[in-house]
Amino acid sequence: MPGIAKYDVIIIGSGQAGGPLATAFGQAGKKAAIIEREHIGGTCINEGCTPTKTMVASARVAYLTRRAADYGVQTTGPVSVDMTVVRKRKRDIVESFRGGSQSRLEKSENVDLLMGEAYFIEPKVVEVRLQNGEVRQLRAEKICLNVGERPTPPRIEGVEQIPFLNSTTIMELDRVPEHLLVLGGGYVGLEFGQMFRRFGSQVTIIQRGKQLLAREDSDIAEEVTKILREDGVEVLLETSANKVAKTADGQIQLTVQSAEGERTITGSHLLAAAGRTPNSDTLNLGVAGITTDKKGYIQVNDRMETNVPGIYALGDVKGGPAFTHISYDDFRILRTNLIEHGNASIAHRMLVYTVFIDPQLGRVGMTETEARQQGRNIKIARMPMSYVARALEVDEFRGMMKAIVDADTDQILGACILGLEGGEIMSMLEIAMLGKLPYTVLRDGVFAHPTLAESLNNLFGSFES
Repeated sequence: MPGIAKYDVIIIGSGQAGGPLATAFGQAGKKAAIIEREHIGGTCINEGCTPTKTMVASARVAYLTRRAADYGVQTTGPVSVDMTVVRKRKRDIVESFRGGSQSRLEKSENVDLLMGEAYFIEPKVVEVRLQNGEVRQLRAEKICLNVGERPTPPRIEGVEQIPFLNSTTIMELDRVPEHLLVLGGGYVGLEFGQMFRRFGSQVTIIQRGKQLLAREDSDIAEEVTKILREDGVEVLLETSANKVAKTADGQIQLTVQSAEGERTITGSHLLAAAGRTPNSDTLNLGVAGITTDKKGYIQVNDRMETNVPGIYALGDVKGGPAFTHISYDDFRILRTNLIEHGNASIAHRMLVYTVFIDPQLGRVGMTETEARQQGRNIKIARMPMSYVARALEVDEFRGMMKAIVDADTDQILGACILGLEGGEIMSMLEIAMLGKLPYTVLRDGVFAHPTLAESLNNLFGSFES
């Protein structure tokens, strides 16, 4: 084995923080090593945002095709979905994005890309077992961990005997499931549940909690549930999965418990969509003295530094909201601090996300529940999407808009837009919040008609007394 190679920085994991950070160090004239054990781009490109949203788009086309008569458009014959074509489209886009990311790293000056498994053997020394079997040792005073998460297997009696799906493997199906059982009512479960319902599956979502989307206010969660049920998805709330078994003809029998008692649901496929596990368990963190919480998430301060000086954790593995844009902002903060000698922090970072159900759910800032828990003096603006002219014109008016405003300062504290292009309207509100505009600017603004944006005039004229 060759001697220990010395670098200015070692980056383990090539997700949405790790890849750009390696390139940034290289451009700054620093010698960087980036190590990836599976595929460039992390969860987002390979198993998360990119592939799921291509499939969501296919499902929406199937949905609109079935609704063609509502728009006066006649189609002939039933709508059918060829999952092999859906899958190929998804694979092609993923490979294009992944290939572009890998090419950028390989062409980056001062950056060495190593494909293999990395783990600590000393606090500032990493050993890499390359895919070709070769072993190398690397040393750096700065080490950045961007290793992400993986789906958590369900803890249900009998699950070891069942070929269950997770958020990665479900996208490789070559046919539409007859009846998909979904464990979990978070955004992963809802996106796949509605998607496969639109592809033609019977779908049952089993949620242990009292509502879907636990982060959201109850009124938003109830509206989401209503939309899914309208689409023909069976939603079981406050229901736990106790055991699962396979029948003689290959079906899956899931036994669930609710306040109404125990029942058995028979399905063709089981999707485990409840929970993620950090990929910190293969890093040998104990040797480096790096602290994790009881779930394995790496503990960091507001500058993303671990308890070991010079070692940082970025993205999902540090816990907190697991979103691509959060990971990318982590990169920008470390670039500012480690390369540009700034003093950026993740403290007080505004939380934004979009759940790509249809209609979309865009969330920015505080919920009503959070604002009340903080004892803030607030007022609530709430309006159904059926009041939005553009939504009515395109016959997509399900959902609602909701904003939380500080009653003393008129500042927008948070909002949820559940409706047509909800993520885009939410982003308009985020821009207003970043600019610290009072809600009155949006209430009185002149927006083009007929657009979704002009709905903000009416939303902020709809405060509850």
